[in-house]
Amino acid sequence: MTLDPDLQDIPGTIVFTGDQTRKGYHLNQFCMSLRSAENRERFRADERAYLDEWPMTEAQKQAVLNRDWNAALAEGANIYFLAKILATDGTSFPEAASIMTGLPLEEYTAIMLAGGRSPVGQRSIREGR
Repeated sequence: MTLDPDLQDIPGTIVFTGDQTRKGYHLNQFCMSLRSAENRERFRADERAYLDEWPMTEAQKQAVLNRDWNAALAEGANIYFLAKILATDGTSFPEAASIMTGLPLEEYTAIMLAGGRSPVGQRSIREGR
């Protein structure tokens, strides 16, 4: 199945499609396992060993180990599933989003409190607008 070219044309966005769902299935299942206090403790005790119990790709495991949320999304993670890792680490959504956008937390928060990013700017990768 190929991704609609228009869905690939949104700057800074990975659209969670059926292909992404299939790609990230085991990664997202791992994230959901962290709903259990016992699994969170096992993960905290030895992250690599716990990840190795899941049939994820090495790139997916590295994204988790590095807390590289953008890489995890590219590897098929869904942000709502990644929230289980964020909660396990005690990281808030604004903190994660500031990391993902490369903005200091205060700047990211100010943008969100002002209503979000401006609609002016690059809206199409292909067209450079």
